[in-house]
Amino acid sequence: MAEAVLSIRDLRKTFGALKATDGVSLDLRPGEIHALIGPNGAGKSTLIHQIAGSIRHDSGNIHFFGHDVGTLGMAERARRGLGRSFQISSLAPEFSALRNVMLAVQARQGSSFRFLKPVMSDRSLIEPAMAALERTGLADRARVPAAELSHGERRQLEIAIALALGPKAFLLDEPMAGMGPEGSRSLTAFLDSLRQEAPILLVEHDMDAVFALADRISVLVYGRIIASGTVDEIRSHPEVRRAYLGEAA
Repeated sequence: MAEAVLSIRDLRKTFGALKATDGVSLDLRPGEIHALIGPNGAGKSTLIHQIAGSIRHDSGNIHFFGHDVGTLGMAERARRGLGRSFQISSLAPEFSALRNVMLAVQARQGSSFRFLKPVMSDRSLIEPAMAALERTGLADRARVPAAELSHGERRQLEIAIALALGPKAFLLDEPMAGMGPEGSRSLTAFLDSLRQEAPILLVEHDMDAVFALADRISVLVYGRIIASGTVDEIRSHPEVRRAYLGEAA
């Protein structure tokens, strides 16, 4: 079995009396999509925040390619290749889709402080940014301000930004949110092709997408992993069926 790219052990985070993350352990292996599912309020997004570094965990360990990154900030984790899809609120709404992705390319190149006019004519920024937009199906929306994109298109833009950062692993938090059936099918096919470029830890409520994509699934309920296994194992797990899938055991 290949060594884990990302390894989380006994991660804990409390907010007052609330145990948002209660001893979570999981890993992400090369070439795989590991889906994290659970009901609303289970702590999935809080866990992603802790892995990405935007929320500091109380205890436990986060190792990325064998290195302890638990004390590093979000920017340093991103520089090491831990790529989280940006939240919609993190987009620059007045900038075009292309300019938003170019900002990520600039950050990757360490050239974030150029003047605007030269930046917008710099082929070394434009070409990789357009390539990321092309891959996510947004090339024809490149000049549209982010504020004018649909909800689903903004989710695609988040992934384009993550791609432009050249990650070694993706943390994707509900990328299908706001997409219709056709958009979800298209993004599912794209994520399936992406796993060989970098493994994906995927938080998603669209169970059709989860079952189509996941090599493994972990189920989070009230901050704890109650089951982890293959799609077939999770489908047939009695506690999962009671707690999440809404079926009688």
